[in-house]
This record gives sequence, structure tokens and C-alpha cells, in this order.
Amino acid sequence: MIERTPFGRTGHDSSRVIFGAAALWSMPSEKAAPLLDTALAAGVNHIDTAAAYGESEPCLAPWLADHRDDVFLATKTGERDGDGARHSLERSLQRLGVDQVDLIQLHNLVEDHEWDVAFRPEGAVAALAKARDEGLVRFIGVTGHGLRIARMHARSLERFDFDSVLLPYNFSLLRHAGYRADVEALLETCATRNVAVQTIKAVARRRWRDDDGRHFSWYEPLADADAIGRAVRYVLARPAPKLFLNTSSDARLLQPTLDAATSAATAPAPTDEELEADMAAQGIEPLFDGAALERI
Repeated sequence: MIERTPFGRTGHDSSRVIFGAAALWSMPSEKAAPLLDTALAAGVNHIDTAAAYGESEPCLAPWLADHRDDVFLATKTGERDGDGARHSLERSLQRLGVDQVDLIQLHNLVEDHEWDVAFRPEGAVAALAKARDEGLVRFIGVTGHGLRIARMHARSLERFDFDSVLLPYNFSLLRHAGYRADVEALLETCATRNVAVQTIKAVARRRWRDDDGRHFSWYEPLADADAIGRAVRYVLARPAPKLFLNTSSDARLLQPTLDAATSAATAPAPTDEELEADMAAQGIEPLFDGAALERI
């Protein structure tokens, strides 16, 4: 079974692997249910979706009708003004078929002008805090992509006491000295304040080199099972704060990710030499560069 550990100060003992429901973007509910059952059987008790993930929320609804008490349920809003964020949350509740979500997250809060709107008195943060007080949501988090996001999360935590953050974390990205320094500073803050840290892009290989558009994720994931195992163990091996790994939007990666996470407790952490060898053999490249490759 996959290890569980406290999800920050929420009181939830969460599986270290979180089911990334972007995988359900356009998937029929009858195909989604066995996938969710597989994750649950492996010990996954945390689902992360978003208003922007296609039909993910309504796809989850039939399964949640029977399993709502089995999982910590998170969604996201991309709205920055208060009215928009409130409407987005209410729509997500309706689409998910639930009265409350455990976590609502500001989706990809990276750009300065959006950050300014979100933190205004009439902005999304205040509106979501009010929704929390009304019982529509229990906790509030913030997410993002790119090499600027660790620094932006630190800025967000200075303004509001978020319960969780989410950011890219893999070996190739952390070879960028500036990003690594920002991530380490953020993780120190999160450890001190008991803020849960979710990670994405663990099994990313590189950006697609073709443009046919027929893909299950916006980046090309790893395909080699051994390399996937080392990439997963790299994230889960960090001792403190313990990190949570959100699974890929490519559902074909779910089982190898679950397998790697299940064995992580007994398998050794990968060495830098092994991960560097994977970069060379698999053609792994950073998804972001702080400039031209910042946007997805």
C-alpha cells in the first residue's frame, strides 16, 4: 500500500500519491470508475481536480456518490475576482454532486497582475475565505507552473495563510540553481508553518516535439518503467517536509506510478548519477526555462 502522511495541518492522513483527475478530462464515467477503483485499492485517498479540467468534475460525480467518504476532494478555480471565484466554486460543487469540497485552490496563480486582483478586498482569496467560513470548503490552497512559482508561492504565503501549495518538482527542473534555491526556501517555510506541498510533473520527459495534438498531457511523459520508478522515488524520498505527488493527466501512467510509490518504502532512493543517466538515455529536458518556455 502507498504510504500515508498528514496533509499539512488539515487533519487528513493523505496518500503520498494524489490522483490527478486531469486524466478524466474527456473520459466517460464508465471508464473512469475502474481507474479510480484501482487508485483506491492501492491506498490513494486524495483526488485533485479543477474547474478547467474538461469534464473531469462531472465524470467524478457518479463515483463520488459511492465513495465521497473515502477521499479528500480538492478542486481549483482560475477566477481571480471574488464573484467569479464564488461562482466557480458553486459550479464545481454542483458538477461534483457534493455539498462541500475539502480543498479549493487558486489555479496557477503566477502572473503579477492576476495576483494583485486575487488579493484585493473583493478578490478571490477573500471570497474563498468567506466560502470556507460558510462550510462550502474546508481548506484553501494555491497552485502554479513554471520557474517563477516557488517565489510566487512564498509571496502568497506572506499575504494569506494557505493550507497547501502545488508546484513542479523533478530532477531536471531542480538542476536550475535559481529554481532550486526558491524551492528550498519555500519548503522551509512550508515545514515551519505545516503547509502541505503537492508536486506535479514528476514523470515528465520533455515538451512534445510534434504538433499533431493527439496527446493525453501537454508534455511528453516518460515511457520507460524503470525511469518512471526512479522519478517517482525521487519525489517521495525527500525526508522533510514529505512531498505529495500528483499523478499525470495521462492515465496510462497511473499504474506504473502506483507501483513505484508502493515500492518506495523499501526501494532505495535514486542517486544523482542514476537520474543523470536517465536524462541522457530518455532525452529528459526541463519543461520550463524561466523565459521562453514558461507558459504551458
